[in-house]
Amino acid sequence: MTNAQLEAQTKLAGDETNKGNYDAAQILAQQVIDILDNRTDDSTSTENDANTKGTINTNDLIDEQQDTTTIRANAMLALALNNYNQGDFLLALEQAHQGLVQAQAGEITKSIPQAWNIIGKVHISLGDYDKALEFFNNSLVINEEIGSKNGIAKNLTNIGGVYGRISDYPQALTYFQKALAIYEEIGRKDGIANNLINIGSVYQYLSDYPQALTYYQKAISINEEIGSKEGIARDLGNIGIVYQNLSDYPQALTYFQKALAINEEIGSKEGIASNLTNIGNAYHDLSDNPQALTYYQKALAIYEEIGSKDGIATNLGNIGIVYHNLSDYPQALTYYQKALAINEKIGRKNGIVLNLGNMGGLYANKEFYGYDTDKAEEFFLSAIALSEDIGQKQNLYGVHKSLADLYETQERWKEHSIQFKKYHTIKEEVQSEEATKQAQQMEYRRKAEESERDRQVKLARFQEQEKILHNILPSQIADRMIEGEKTIADSHEHVSVFFSDIVGFTKLSQQVSAQELVGMLNGIFSQFDQLARKHGLEKIKTIGDAYMAVCGAPIPVANHAERTALFALEVAVLMDNYTTDSGDKVSIRIGLHTGSVVAGIIGENKFAYDMWGDAVNTASRMESHGEAGKIHVSQEFMHALSPSSPSSLHFAERGEMEIKGKGKMKTYFLEKA
Repeated sequence: MTNAQLEAQTKLAGDETNKGNYDAAQILAQQVIDILDNRTDDSTSTENDANTKGTINTNDLIDEQQDTTTIRANAMLALALNNYNQGDFLLALEQAHQGLVQAQAGEITKSIPQAWNIIGKVHISLGDYDKALEFFNNSLVINEEIGSKNGIAKNLTNIGGVYGRISDYPQALTYFQKALAIYEEIGRKDGIANNLINIGSVYQYLSDYPQALTYYQKAISINEEIGSKEGIARDLGNIGIVYQNLSDYPQALTYFQKALAINEEIGSKEGIASNLTNIGNAYHDLSDNPQALTYYQKALAIYEEIGSKDGIATNLGNIGIVYHNLSDYPQALTYYQKALAINEKIGRKNGIVLNLGNMGGLYANKEFYGYDTDKAEEFFLSAIALSEDIGQKQNLYGVHKSLADLYETQERWKEHSIQFKKYHTIKEEVQSEEATKQAQQMEYRRKAEESERDRQVKLARFQEQEKILHNILPSQIADRMIEGEKTIADSHEHVSVFFSDIVGFTKLSQQVSAQELVGMLNGIFSQFDQLARKHGLEKIKTIGDAYMAVCGAPIPVANHAERTALFALEVAVLMDNYTTDSGDKVSIRIGLHTGSVVAGIIGENKFAYDMWGDAVNTASRMESHGEAGKIHVSQEFMHALSPSSPSSLHFAERGEMEIKGKGKMKTYFLEKA
């Protein structure tokens, strides 16, 4: 496979990962790595042979090694992202670091922030939020320097995700909205859907369930349109959580089970574990403790397998609550202690508070064999202190109530009175804060609506600009510019170049008006454009009465010579039958050649996609040394046609002739048999 084909296969692997087709993505990316490994072995042997014969080209070897390093780094990162999405965090981390080392060694600027982004995502899942933010911010700096809008949007999304994990929802909402605006600008539907889900999650935390459902429904429509199974599963799971919070448990279970089925289909371990936990929560709310326990245990096993400390701690605590409800106090204590230890290790303060409160409640229970009022008091006081430290009042007043009840059993009336008073005071504060929260919801909604209006205006402007850009540039090149790529320069080893020129154009231009002349050229070249699209050629430019097109760039095409030959024959037939409004015949010369070119974007304002190289110069010489009404081609072009080319193609030998800048060349006229 050529480097261009390997690059295309690596991109395809990433696309399959985004759709949730993890097995296909794994095969595609691993195949690229295997081919490069085999090529390395072969190239070492070739290099030794070349050195022996004294024929090695050092510059060619360096270029080949640079291309190989880039492809290898990107393929390794594709594997890392695929394994991360499947929940194999440690393998993903190892592969991402390998890709980072290769990218840094090869100074591959675009790949370095991709590697940091994946490493940051792994650290989120492993519960190390500080490290995650460090890697995301490193990635963001480079993406801003190189102007990669897609990379910037990814970083903003992930930074928002970290803030969501640590319950800083205003910050999370700000980052998600910024990311959404960029994804809408560049037209990345997968990014749009992902951030609609993220914003919905923020509104869900704020208990604005109608808004949350609105965003989730928008997201699921886009994910269904683009076929993102992972996105659909995430949408379904979040909608289920909304219904659970609204106490509609049967509906919640329906959504959780649908999400679970998709995650099982695509093999997303983290997705499976998350939905098993959600199903367990629903059964717990339905007081079906045995069913809840079953699902929590299944989820715990998967989280332990993939190394998600957050998930492990959550389900250990959940299992402890079930055993507490079932009066199996020793088991409840064991699980509470395990959950507490992990939460303390990863610094998850909210989880620590919950576990301290649960353990205090256990030691305050007279039915518990380890009933110990001193320990109960110690746990309650620790939970209160930490709750006050992080400003979390939602659970705080409940702990004060539990501590007041404990003091009542001990007839410690003064302390009971203090704790009971705090319970009432904080409860009233929380209830009054609910009104504040509603006001905040309205403010968040207002800001979101303003942000959405601004995005719509920017999106409309961008879509118009994008339309213009696609009209003047090849679509693949236009997409790269929209993505923020600043310098576009590519080498294409195998292309066919078409040149044509109107015979006697200068004399003709003096015989007609300017309006008639422009109208004639527009009519001719518009028909050329239609034929180019039909045969898969890319129009490069027109200069006066000259028309240039190429096949095999910017997208490699195996049968580029055949397509160009058929296009040239149709152009020749078109012009054989063409007459001006005054009845005059118009003839053209056509030249074709095959070879390598360099292509790229030139200019900053009135930029253009252009092409240079020997293949361009020679095709131009074929045209200028040709004859009116004929297609003049080089011997290289004739040899580039495959044996399976249409039998309608016939070549008449013209013989050797002196070509300016080339010397003696054997050329032919292409004719229709």
